[in-house]
Amino acid sequence: MEPQRQSLKPALLLSLETYHISEEYGFLLPHPLAELPDHYQPWMEIANELPHLIESHQLRAHVSKMPLLDCRFLKGYRQQRLAHLVLAAITMGFVWQEGETQPQKVLPRTLAIPFVEVSRNLGLPPILVHSDLVLTNWTKRNPEGPLEISNLETIISFPGGESLQGFVLVTVLVEKAAAPGIKALVQGVEAILRHSRETLLQALQQLKLSMQDITRTLAQMHDCVDPDIFYSVIRIFLSGWKDNPAMPEGLVYEGVATEPLRYSGGSAAQSSALQAFDEFLGIRHCEKNVGFLHRMRDYMPPSHKAFLEDLHSAPSLRDYVLASGDGCCLIAYNQCVDALAELRSYHINVVARYVISAAAKARSRMPSHFSPHALEDRGTGGTAVLSFLKSVREKTVEAILHPRA
Repeated sequence: MEPQRQSLKPALLLSLETYHISEEYGFLLPHPLAELPDHYQPWMEIANELPHLIESHQLRAHVSKMPLLDCRFLKGYRQQRLAHLVLAAITMGFVWQEGETQPQKVLPRTLAIPFVEVSRNLGLPPILVHSDLVLTNWTKRNPEGPLEISNLETIISFPGGESLQGFVLVTVLVEKAAAPGIKALVQGVEAILRHSRETLLQALQQLKLSMQDITRTLAQMHDCVDPDIFYSVIRIFLSGWKDNPAMPEGLVYEGVATEPLRYSGGSAAQSSALQAFDEFLGIRHCEKNVGFLHRMRDYMPPSHKAFLEDLHSAPSLRDYVLASGDGCCLIAYNQCVDALAELRSYHINVVARYVISAAAKARSRMPSHFSPHALEDRGTGGTAVLSFLKSVREKTVEAILHPRA
């Protein structure tokens, strides 16, 4: 049963800054830091050499020599975000250095203790999340240059070379393309509260254009990321220890808890943008998918999760459009739903190429005990990926409104 929407004070939704959301960059962290204070040089030295250390099978040895560092010298939010990215990346490399057949099931205390402390301070789980890999992990080569793929690089990397860079940076550009849409839906909520038809129509037009731009931006993935490299090299480092047959019991965080802890790997569902579009458009997914999508909110920065919750409490756009009987508003609403459904269809095609087809290709090339078979039909977040995405798209299509007779 759908919870009843609560009336929302207009002021709550008019300031994106309240939720650490940028009008220019959306959910991306603007101008992320690339260096931590000198005290944390042991972390940075390992993180900056991560691809080489993993590929040469030396990372675990380096981590075993890492000192236990005090987190109190991290000053401010941005340093904490970079520290989370650095410790998360080292953790993923440490666990998966030898692939899914030989995961490391105990995280050493010199890594586990500060990682959990930084995670608690930020309200994030101690695992690599979308806000690490993408939102905090980009910088411009030329600070004065444009935000485009040729002028971007990651701060922390994994094995996978140009394909790894492409995967992260195209996703950065997807988040940037979502920024006008996030701004528009906030304007749309304000328009509903003020009964401003023209402002609402403008907001819906901008939201549609933003979602179409996201789809076009996502298409860059095909030029920048090799499916075989993504599947066989990159994907394992995005995988977690919940709903993962390779690590059914989870990971022991030494010095933190004696029992293994389970956390999901990275997932597009951890992007606040898509969930924000769903909330504004009033798209309701099936109970099983809602459970997963809401659980993924615990993998977002708390301020972004709060934004989604406040959007849910805002007056219903669908109800407003139906009650108004305004044909133009209904058409504009449906165009937004169509654009979101098209985006989800395109995402399905991307996943089919980079996961399903790549898995079949990997099986045909090598014996089953060498290929990463445990995750071949699952997303890195642990879902049965195609059935999940198709169900989400179907519920999006079902949201189309029809004029009342």
